[in-house]
Amino acid sequence: MTKRIFRSIFLVAMAVFAASVLLFSIMLYNYFSDVRQEQLRVQTELAAKAVAAEGVAYFDDLDAREYRITLIAPDGKVIFDSRSDTGEMENHLEREEIREALENAFGESSRYSVTLMERALYCAEKLPDGSVLRMSVSQNTLLTLLFGMSQPLAAIILIAVALSMFLAYRLSKQIVKPLNSLNLDDPLSNEQYDELAPLLHRIDSQQRQIKKQADELRKRQEEFAAVTENMAEGIVVLGTSGEILSINPAAARLFDASGDVVGQHMLTLNRSPEVSDLLSAMEKGSHAEKFLDLKGRKFQLDISPVSDGEKVSGGVLLILDVTEKERAEQLRREFTANVSHELKTPLQTISGAAELLKNGLVKEPDKQKFYARIHGESQRMISLVEDIIRLSHLDEGAKGMPRERVDLFKLAKETVKQLQPEAEAAKIALEVSGEATEIDGIPQLLNSIIYNLIDNSIKYNHEGGQVAVSVKNADNRAILAVEDTGIGIPKEHQERIFERFYRVDKSRSKALGGTGLGLSIVKHAAMIHGARIEVESEVGKGTRVEVDFPKE
Repeated sequence: MTKRIFRSIFLVAMAVFAASVLLFSIMLYNYFSDVRQEQLRVQTELAAKAVAAEGVAYFDDLDAREYRITLIAPDGKVIFDSRSDTGEMENHLEREEIREALENAFGESSRYSVTLMERALYCAEKLPDGSVLRMSVSQNTLLTLLFGMSQPLAAIILIAVALSMFLAYRLSKQIVKPLNSLNLDDPLSNEQYDELAPLLHRIDSQQRQIKKQADELRKRQEEFAAVTENMAEGIVVLGTSGEILSINPAAARLFDASGDVVGQHMLTLNRSPEVSDLLSAMEKGSHAEKFLDLKGRKFQLDISPVSDGEKVSGGVLLILDVTEKERAEQLRREFTANVSHELKTPLQTISGAAELLKNGLVKEPDKQKFYARIHGESQRMISLVEDIIRLSHLDEGAKGMPRERVDLFKLAKETVKQLQPEAEAAKIALEVSGEATEIDGIPQLLNSIIYNLIDNSIKYNHEGGQVAVSVKNADNRAILAVEDTGIGIPKEHQERIFERFYRVDKSRSKALGGTGLGLSIVKHAAMIHGARIEVESEVGKGTRVEVDFPKE
């Protein structure tokens, strides 16, 4: 902008200077021309009076200097000329100043030379005898004058150019300086040119609008960052060619991204065929879904392209951990298969025994055994169905079951008393110890926890073994422990004993009449109470199960 202002000012200054010089020269030239013409007129009048008084003798020994004097007869013939031979001169009757003098007693004119380098001024006056006296003088033209002044004029032009450049530079700086010092953060606070007021008001209005939009954008970015940074799911925003525009912490941890990976290609984080296929689908504008195993877990990768009209401008990659979902689905399938199997076995037994009785193939003394077998399998089916119903209720969070203050020690003593006959039949010593400990819980579920743990300790014990039940206070928690001297649980099975229908020793479990759902009920009931379960077991020495309840 400074250069344009400088150039404009300089050109204007030079144009004004050139116009001024030309105008001044013309005016000065015209002024001196008028003076010269007036002098010529006076000299002509004086010479005319002298010639009228003395005749041609006036011209004898006359020194006219720069003036040229010519005497013309009334018929145009030259009688005398101070510079040329009259015999060689042409008739002057057609000359403008001569013709005008003959008509009006006085005439004047001017003519340029052939080269336009000189101008001749003429004055003519009619004498009493009818002849005409003409005087002329030469004068340089304006062009000749300018040529003659070329050296001083060149010096003046150089000075003018230098002065114009200096002034243009200073002036352009002074004009631009206030513009450069404008406070654009607060445009209306500037006291500058009045002409800038509309611009400053416009800038102020636009700045307010931009600030409002920037605040809104920053707010949305903060909201987006707050949501994505605290998400367990991974989110990666990708550009057109697969470069990373944004990645949340969950995705960065999953792909082991160290440092700032924004701007890098997605394949630099993971080069698996699944990720490559997702990027290809994004470039085609298609939604795609893939599953990827990472760090021992299973993840679902969904990519959705972002389109600007018909052109794909990027995509969003969503990473979901579906390990638990897959495991739950697997457990559901196993549960369905196990339920079918567990129900099918007693039904086949009942059906077979009933068919033998129906066809009279059982001897009279053996019928009681078949009846007892049918009854036992029926009871097993009833227990299984009841446990399944109980588990379904627990899966729903035990809705409708009221909570109350329960003395866990008192409930443990009642349960031990209930299972005492079973323990005596198996020749197992059953004892309970502890102190009164109240917790906020559901009595039916707490009874299920204690009952199933003691029942398992009795069933999977040695003849003459022991089962010890204890309840104690620990700050704001209550600890229930059931310890036996039974067969124990191998290390590799301890994490799975709470799964539905999981049995360490399937043949023994079925022989003892277990449904395979007891410990699953214990686990779900404990979860509803916010309790933790810990298992310590050693094969051949026994097992200790500890349930840690919060009192509130």
